[in-house]
Amino acid sequence: MGAILWSVVLLVVGFVLLIKGADFFVEGSSAVAKMLKVPSIIIGLTIVAMGTSLPECAVSVTASLTGNNALAVSNAVGSNIFNLMVVCGFSALFTPLLVDKSTLKKEFPFSVVCALALLALGAAGMVLGHLDGVILLVMFAGFMIWMVRSALKARAAASDEEYEALPVWKCVVFILGGIIAIKFGGDFVVEGASSVAKMFGLSENLIGLTIVACGTSLPELVTSVVAARKNELDMALGNVIGSNVFNFLFVLGIAASISPITFIMENVIDIAILVAMSLLVWVFGWTKQKIEKKEGIIMLLIYVVYLVYICIR
Repeated sequence: MGAILWSVVLLVVGFVLLIKGADFFVEGSSAVAKMLKVPSIIIGLTIVAMGTSLPECAVSVTASLTGNNALAVSNAVGSNIFNLMVVCGFSALFTPLLVDKSTLKKEFPFSVVCALALLALGAAGMVLGHLDGVILLVMFAGFMIWMVRSALKARAAASDEEYEALPVWKCVVFILGGIIAIKFGGDFVVEGASSVAKMFGLSENLIGLTIVACGTSLPELVTSVVAARKNELDMALGNVIGSNVFNFLFVLGIAASISPITFIMENVIDIAILVAMSLLVWVFGWTKQKIEKKEGIIMLLIYVVYLVYICIR
């Protein structure tokens, strides 16, 4: 009884940390965007995306250092599918996600290119070697240079409108404090949920495919929902696209550079499924330049079907 109570306490504390951390994180990031006079989508694609991808990064890098990174690709691909279908879909339930034409023409297709590049590198010899890791990191460096240039261009074109800004120290406290709360909140939720699942006799494999994979993506989910509710719609979508690029290029790039990652046929299938899902969401975005509630429901239902598939295969 005591163990169950402790697991429930961990779950509750974890969710509180996630929600409040995301609240502070979005507010701090939004203030930085206004202060630097860059669009929220750029901040979402960089600062917010990296902050919310900390769990995936920590899991994969730690696994590589111990030479136990067999699940690194599954973790990254599973998290990216969750980000795309659940984070975007769930955020759209609260408010339609407006999608800028520029994002549909540039950043979104680039995230698909990242998935195809990973598929090509991994399927070539069914292993992600040191050289493959370096290639992914070079692509990530190119992406970051592109984002910095976009930010500078947007800043040059910005008007000198007056607005009430948070002090710099408060922005730093909000962002760092938010990241720390999100990180530990995610850990507590995964630990509490895993303990409860084990008590009810669920297998380690099923827990890994569902609770742990979804748990490492909880920061993206909570941050995007909070951003959508605060009407920072560009940040909500930028967070998802940026996190997916970060997971594939930086997280797997670092992991493969440290220790080669074995590719299995299930990884190839899952990446192909992710590409198909990405194209569907891209079509949803192009139709009315927004992802509406009914499309969000379709995305969530597709994810449920995918979950059933990975549990029975």
